[in-house]
Amino acid sequence: MGSYIPTTDREREEMLASIGVSSIDDLFSQIPEEVKIHGGCGLPAGRSEMEVRTLLETLAGKNKVYPSVFRGAGAYRHYIPEIVRSVVSKEEFVTAYTPYQAEISQGVLQSIFEYQTMICRLTGMDASNASLYDGASAAAEGVAMCRDRKRTQVLVSGAAHPDTIRTIQTYCFGNGMECVVVPVKDGETDLEFVRAHAGGSTACLYLQHPNFYGILEDAQALGDAVHQAGGKFLMGVNPISLGILKTPAEYGADIAVGEGQPLGMPLSFGGPYLGFMACVSSLTRKLPGRIVGETVDNRGQRGYVLTLQAREQHIRREKASSNVCSNQALCAMTAAVYLAAMGPDGLRQAALQCASKASYLQKGLAEAGFPLVYAKPFFHEFVTRTPVPALEVEAFLGREGILSGYPLGEREMLWCCTEANTKEEMDRLLQLVKGGVQR
Repeated sequence: MGSYIPTTDREREEMLASIGVSSIDDLFSQIPEEVKIHGGCGLPAGRSEMEVRTLLETLAGKNKVYPSVFRGAGAYRHYIPEIVRSVVSKEEFVTAYTPYQAEISQGVLQSIFEYQTMICRLTGMDASNASLYDGASAAAEGVAMCRDRKRTQVLVSGAAHPDTIRTIQTYCFGNGMECVVVPVKDGETDLEFVRAHAGGSTACLYLQHPNFYGILEDAQALGDAVHQAGGKFLMGVNPISLGILKTPAEYGADIAVGEGQPLGMPLSFGGPYLGFMACVSSLTRKLPGRIVGETVDNRGQRGYVLTLQAREQHIRREKASSNVCSNQALCAMTAAVYLAAMGPDGLRQAALQCASKASYLQKGLAEAGFPLVYAKPFFHEFVTRTPVPALEVEAFLGREGILSGYPLGEREMLWCCTEANTKEEMDRLLQLVKGGVQR
């Protein structure tokens, strides 16, 4: 932020003079004296750069940083190419605000347009918005897109991420929709329950694929079941998995959403993250948030604009169907730069490594006394039983500098592998659990 500095005293005097007042007090003379703060705000004195750095380093030293991570459950440690950080840390992007004035925001608008294009190619969908806050809010906004006067019921897979389920339930409470959580049967969404409960009032089915337990569900059959009832099929997907799995469009989904954090964003204590959303062309006008379109100006040159704004809070707030206000363009740009740097082949290699390393770890854990709970196909997460309480496994590995899988129950643990996990890390974990935890 070298050039991003506040105004000088002289510049303030010039601005005050230009509007015909002599001081800051004159500028705020209309404010009653009794509501003003006198004597300052009681803030501590400023510190030098060295003092601030020392303080922040001391605070950061309290964090527990694990050299090895085998936990996912919605947020994942992936390798991030250095070019991603280099590009998105430029001041032009970090300080950019919502690009309402297209004539002076062409660079930001182009970056958003390219992000939307990449999300469409990744999901197989026809249109994408300019992102949401996170994967959970994207899922909830997708559910709201499917509501109409007659269809106010939503079926939500009980095998989805618990936070996503709760977010959808909150949105449904606010907009008058009935939220029915589909039971989990042997780690998967109960297909027969969907077939029995999807009817004339069903707006959509939300399915996470792979699901919270890492299992690859029968998305085609579940999508067909809700389509036969006249509802929409909403899929939540892991973007890295799309490097090797079928796209939501190939499964017949009407809307694709997901958590974009794996696309170049570090874990960062839970944010800021990115909710991506794309849909078929017939639902484009229901997409919440910002959409950037490509056009030509009066000279025939290519240009970019915010489009379909009339259906949003910018103009018709009282009729808005969503409440997406903050600009997530920097996170969206991060995802776009990551996808551009990786390319189709790089993304496929990352996905293949995730799947193959998870398979290697799962087999090793089974030999060490951690059998699979659900013997079904998975991408890069899987649930095992633990020979001792899961919290004991977590504490034991934590002392060795390893963040274990996520404890699900007293003796169940959700493990995760990505391309960032090395064979040496996995072998060390397996050696530790074979020799330490069981004793």
